[in-house]
Amino acid sequence: MAKKGSLLRSLLNVSGMTLISRIIGFMRDMLMASYFGAGFATDAFNVAFKLPNLLRRVFAEGAFSQAFVPVLAEYKNHKTHNETQEFIASVISMMALVLIVIVIVCIIFASAVIWITAPGFTANPEKFALTVTLLRITFPYILFISLASLIGGILNTWGLFSIPSFTPTILNVTFIIFIVYLHNKMHPPILILAWAVFCGGLFQFLFQIPFLKKIHISIMPNFDFRNPAVWRVIRLMGPAIFAVSIAQISMVINTIYASFLPGGSISWMYYADRLMEFPTGVLGVALGTILLPSLAKYAKTSKISNEFSQILDWGVRLCILLALPATVGIAIIAKPLTMTLFMHGKFNMFDVIMTERALIAYAIGLMGLILVKVFGPGFYANQDIKTPVKVAILVLCCTQIMNLAFIGPLKHAGLALSIGLGACINAGFLCFLLIKRKIYVPQPGWKLFLIKLVTAVLIMALVTKMCLLFLPFDFMGKTLIRVTSLIAIVLIAILVYFICLFLLGFRFHQFSKIRH
Repeated sequence: MAKKGSLLRSLLNVSGMTLISRIIGFMRDMLMASYFGAGFATDAFNVAFKLPNLLRRVFAEGAFSQAFVPVLAEYKNHKTHNETQEFIASVISMMALVLIVIVIVCIIFASAVIWITAPGFTANPEKFALTVTLLRITFPYILFISLASLIGGILNTWGLFSIPSFTPTILNVTFIIFIVYLHNKMHPPILILAWAVFCGGLFQFLFQIPFLKKIHISIMPNFDFRNPAVWRVIRLMGPAIFAVSIAQISMVINTIYASFLPGGSISWMYYADRLMEFPTGVLGVALGTILLPSLAKYAKTSKISNEFSQILDWGVRLCILLALPATVGIAIIAKPLTMTLFMHGKFNMFDVIMTERALIAYAIGLMGLILVKVFGPGFYANQDIKTPVKVAILVLCCTQIMNLAFIGPLKHAGLALSIGLGACINAGFLCFLLIKRKIYVPQPGWKLFLIKLVTAVLIMALVTKMCLLFLPFDFMGKTLIRVTSLIAIVLIAILVYFICLFLLGFRFHQFSKIRH
């Protein structure tokens, strides 16, 4: 059994592994930008990869985790090991069977899928045909990554957070190897990215299997679908899939809009979204990962009004403490950041400017994107998925209204802005409902906490802006000079921010008391 430890220590472990993955992911994206640029072929690949990636968020990281982990935590804490093992084996068998059918159907009807999700591509038969081919190669990724996510949920429930957090690194390393060594082995060259997705998903699944032996868990199939707990997970997954799907439907609608915009729009949004995934992954996903099993432990006990609220309040404060400066910082250094990471080879200054606009628009919603990862587990731990569904429907309606309002004047940046603002609306409603239902009772001291925090962020923003204006940073020079300049400005901003926090009375030990 995993030892009881500090949530902050677990968060640092998960965030550290995620940070490694994101850094290697940036290397991957830099190589993609350099070798393939932002145009015809990359738009086709990004659409083809987005579809299995969206389903990954629905079946793997999204609905499945929300339904599976709370039930698994209940089994782990209250059932025998053999009963838990049978439950896991039955869930794995059910998931694999359903996903195999989905993969086969989508491969057969790939043309129809692209016609629905990117109708603007039909005006260019060559582009449409390439996207269909890429989709057929990438789609089995959803099977591999969903099974990998299932294993990750098991390891997280046993407190082994580091392994699932490191696993995404394998996909990024696969991309890098394929791009560098195999980019000229296929025609057209963009096909190599699709095969990198296929192989990377398979490698992630295989990598985690040996670690199950440490907790004496086997994933051998068991087609006993009469297990009542399996059907509990399925019943919970129904509304969970609907909730997560609503967010992904919004993304698909954005892709439909973007397919009618000038060539490169989808790629500019992709590169901006990749930059946003750095803070959302390192902080948001990491917090959600450790909070769900920790909250599930107290969700059905008499301590819910105390321990439950303390853990959730800890997550919210830590989220705001780190997400607010990240939001402001990304908006300030959006252009230097994009230039440093992507302006190589075929990725030119025009692409930088277009990506910068999308990045600033996304940054406006960063706080909301991360807070949703914190507030969501407050409902999922109590096996309440219907409430997030209702909120998600409202957010979908708001997002589409904003799409229509913003796409005319702001083009692709307007689509990015609607996603960001939609996330803020989502987080706001989830927070309001948690407090209203007394599931979450904010702890004392919030007013002073926010005053100190905003003060530190404003000072950091002022210093960062002054450094960009007056210090001799060169983001147009050679790669080493650009990277050095970017690292310098980021370190200055971080140093100023944490010095301000220290002077205002923040201490590390204040966030290390909460334990899981």
